[in-house]
Amino acid sequence: MLRAGCGLRQLGAAPGARASAQLPSGAGMPKKAGATSKGKSQNKEPERPLPPLAPVAVDPKGCVTIAIHAKPGSKQNAITDLTAEAVSVAIAAPPSEGEANAELCRYLSKVLELRKSDVVLDKGGKSREKVVKLLASTTPEEILEKLKKEAKKE
Repeated sequence: MLRAGCGLRQLGAAPGARASAQLPSGAGMPKKAGATSKGKSQNKEPERPLPPLAPVAVDPKGCVTIAIHAKPGSKQNAITDLTAEAVSVAIAAPPSEGEANAELCRYLSKVLELRKSDVVLDKGGKSREKVVKLLASTTPEEILEKLKKEAKKE
């Protein structure tokens, strides 16, 4: 039968003696990756300002992405607002069974003068906050210009 409080003893150690690990002098705990000492930055590069937030960006793979705030169930398709966070798009389709998502891609392909297959929903299939990826070779500046032009029509 086992007694409570029993532990393993180091082989060859006297009963009641504690086992202790000896570190070589000057050796300490290993440092975590990216750890800094005494709050000073170790980075030698000057800090670059982040690019301004815009709804049109380029993802790491080189595709242009657009942050969308969708408003399904509207009377007609329209770009209602262009902010630093997202492009607000009214969609004339109900938000059920992906109808609004399909209509959003169709509308954006018409506005941006791209093929329907070049405009795909990347994120936010069941959310109003969406990310649309453009598979065609284009620049964010061109896309932003076309979106601004369409927003002024309304």
